[in-house]
Amino acid sequence: MKIAKIEPFIIVHKLDTPFYFSQWQYDTRRICIVKITLEDGTYGWGEGYGPADVIKAGIDFFSTFIMGKDALQHEVLWEEMYRRSMDYARSGTLQAAISALDVALWDIKGKLLNLPVAVLLGGIKNPIIQPYATGLYFTQVENLEQSLVDEALLYKSQGFHALKMKVGLNIKKDVRFVKDIRNAIGPDMKLMIDANHAYNYREAIELSRKVEQYDISWFEEPVSPEDYEGYRKLRENTSIPIAGGECEYLKFGFRRLLENECVDIAQPDICAAGGLTEVKRISSLAQAFNKDLVPHTWGTWIAISAAVHFVANLDKNPGRLFDDLPTMELDRTENALRDEVTHSSVKVENGLIQVPNGPGLGVDVDMDALEKYQDSKTSTFIKI
Repeated sequence: MKIAKIEPFIIVHKLDTPFYFSQWQYDTRRICIVKITLEDGTYGWGEGYGPADVIKAGIDFFSTFIMGKDALQHEVLWEEMYRRSMDYARSGTLQAAISALDVALWDIKGKLLNLPVAVLLGGIKNPIIQPYATGLYFTQVENLEQSLVDEALLYKSQGFHALKMKVGLNIKKDVRFVKDIRNAIGPDMKLMIDANHAYNYREAIELSRKVEQYDISWFEEPVSPEDYEGYRKLRENTSIPIAGGECEYLKFGFRRLLENECVDIAQPDICAAGGLTEVKRISSLAQAFNKDLVPHTWGTWIAISAAVHFVANLDKNPGRLFDDLPTMELDRTENALRDEVTHSSVKVENGLIQVPNGPGLGVDVDMDALEKYQDSKTSTFIKI
């Protein structure tokens, strides 16, 4: 079961409608996915979260060390790649490259053993997942408030029981938008806010106190990911649960986050924090600290499918967003790379996901669509 070929692809799509949040504007999606093929033709797909060109360079770097190795020994391969990264990047984009390769290896393992990845992770403890809709980014429209309200009502009509909106423009606008969304969706739909580390502690606590009355299920990335003390003080001084972790890498990063009592909900990104192999360890760490874990998810159906299988295996910790069902992030923004290039057996119906029981991740790539969106300047592959 030796690895014969590793092919990273950068796919690009210019958005029809650019959107922005507290940090910058998105007008183009640029994603790195990777295909690992074995000698017998079995293949798996992975994805990295972060700067696509840098992730691709990382995949090229690590490919040399795992080429020709036994794909079923994915933990051995993970350790090899991790050791090779320690001198250069114990966190950051090289770990996203490891993540992409690791996810592809789990997909392969599931196909070889004819089992879903969730079963390989330990079993399907949660056959049904109730995702929350991520959206409500800002756009250049005449009436932004009405546009956000209309989008929120769309998610409610689609059966979602929770949604996450962006904040971080300024406190006055944030409060007004949160109030409008809460009034529109009513009291029964969960509402989370995400500042993408726009604020310092003083600003974050002011916003928290002004929106507590709107029943906020969590405040995500309120301050800089470097400000562990700001996270801790905010948790101590607001009734809103605090979430974060998409900027952390490996179990070591999450140990810092948890030891400093920064968050109520840990949010590793499977395609950045070390892949399924490492995020499984992070989930055990979060459980030891009695914290909930909801993975950050952003990208194609490869990333989404990996999160579905991971969440299906999570223990049923108390304090989760929904009483009976686990949750995960489901991005609803425009994404042709997700919707045209990748296909998944994961189906979202009436706001629920039923965990697929086919082999691997249950995801594949339309090669014609991949060619359509591929950045041809970066198309390379490594093989033995």
